[in-house]
Amino acid sequence: MSFKYERLDKDKAMLLVVDHQEGLYQLARDVSPVNVKNNILAHAELGKIFGLPTVLTTSAETGPNGPLPKEILEMHSDAPLVKRHGEVNAWDNAEFREAVKATGRKQVIIAGITTDVCATFLALSLVEAGYSVFANSDASGTFDVKTAQDANDRMRAAGVQVLSMFAVATELMRDWRNTPGTPELMPFFDQYLPEYGFLARAHDAALSGGTPSGL
Repeated sequence: MSFKYERLDKDKAMLLVVDHQEGLYQLARDVSPVNVKNNILAHAELGKIFGLPTVLTTSAETGPNGPLPKEILEMHSDAPLVKRHGEVNAWDNAEFREAVKATGRKQVIIAGITTDVCATFLALSLVEAGYSVFANSDASGTFDVKTAQDANDRMRAAGVQVLSMFAVATELMRDWRNTPGTPELMPFFDQYLPEYGFLARAHDAALSGGTPSGL
């Protein structure tokens, strides 16, 4: 069986923020609330770091679903924000479809709450429409681990690539010497992926005064 590795390309990709709403946030219980907030903000910031065209969308935000977090709205103040009033699958909304098409990009990085509905339904529709879809699994959430696993399996079966936030960021970067590269990504990881950020801090400390760390 032949396999062609399609890598994320910052010049071909766009980013979707799907229903990361303050009310729906309460439904994301497959990971801790602290991690959910951290990961949805990290997802949005990837668009800024790599200069990716970004489209935001919400579902019935004047009801219990609530608005997007102000951090995301401030981060992407110039991005299209499509406020859906009934469509569960964002692709069923004509304004949203046009906003995605207007980017001219064919790779789509997606995350949403809930994983099994808002993210999966849209991901499947995008694949059907001819897009290459990359699901940031860290920035999606749903009721429990089993539901998340089933949703990710459903997307994979349709050809969606399911990645971690770390994988999305490093595949977009490709090389630490690129721009964006080390100067842009290390502060990002220090803020949103402290496991890696503290590894880098320890390395910096070990090299203090020019002494090799041995790492």
